[in-house]
Amino acid sequence: MEQQQGIHTVERTYRCDVCNKTFIERCKLKAHQRIHTGERPYRCDMCNKTFIERNKLKVHQRVRTGERPYRCDVCNKTFIDRSNLKEHQRVHTGERPYCCVVCNKTFSRGSTLFVHQRVHTGERPYGCDKCNKTFSTSSSLKVHLPIHTGERPHGCDKCNKTFSDSSSLKVHQRIHTGERPHCCDVCNKTFSQGSALTVHQRVHTGERPYGCDKCNKTFSERSNLKVHQRIHTGERPYRCDVCNKTFTTRSNLKKHQIVHIGERPYRCDVCNKTFRLGSTLIIHQRVHTGERPYGCDGCSKTFIRKDALKKHILSYCNQQS
Repeated sequence: MEQQQGIHTVERTYRCDVCNKTFIERCKLKAHQRIHTGERPYRCDMCNKTFIERNKLKVHQRVRTGERPYRCDVCNKTFIDRSNLKEHQRVHTGERPYCCVVCNKTFSRGSTLFVHQRVHTGERPYGCDKCNKTFSTSSSLKVHLPIHTGERPHGCDKCNKTFSDSSSLKVHQRIHTGERPHCCDVCNKTFSQGSALTVHQRVHTGERPYGCDKCNKTFSERSNLKVHQRIHTGERPYRCDVCNKTFTTRSNLKKHQIVHIGERPYRCDVCNKTFRLGSTLIIHQRVHTGERPYGCDGCSKTFIRKDALKKHILSYCNQQS
């Protein structure tokens, strides 16, 4: 019993004389000190990569051998190290032990929380040495770099489209397979990308982490903030090559260009009327369905279009006053 109690009350007696971090075992302190000295005594005999700890070398070697000795007892997925298995098991248990102190969002991995906190701090520590663009993660920088080289080594075997990184290819291939592995636990909507699920979940949480520093308007996506900021800067980076009209978004330019080519690709399946924009077709179809989704709170009158409701409200308010 005394021996067991000693396990729980043992002190962290080994202290690093550089950063004062403490350890229970001398061997752990010794491994830690290599961070400061730069010593990496364990070398892979296949690629000469070096490591601070023997177990890190062992995990690295499994990448080459294909060995994955740790298996999930729920779904049988295998992993090269125990810590990856432990993180994966939280998918099944729902455990999210890491909490953001700013917005209380929780995460299953400490590293994901660490990256998330940059949303609040604005930290973007990874910089491109070609264009000075900065990123919050090293993986985002890695995806960006081939823009400058033009290299796209990853090709889809279905449509021959090429990509600069393997992860983008993997996401693209889901167009062909129909795979949507990321599922919202609130409404069960599925997504092909984890990032799309993250953005979608803000519909339920109300989280809008991206704020405009000019007018304090907030957004659920960084890209929407970027477009919004052009209202303040006057930037209109997308130009029509026919009439030189400029636009704040690529999608608005694309919609405009249909004016010049006369294309009307959206057809009503009831009356065969055609439209330049899908959104216009959706509004038109309400003529046939009778749907009037925009209602006035003052008189209960309903409208097919939002702008018609706005005009009505102005008229109604004038009459009331």
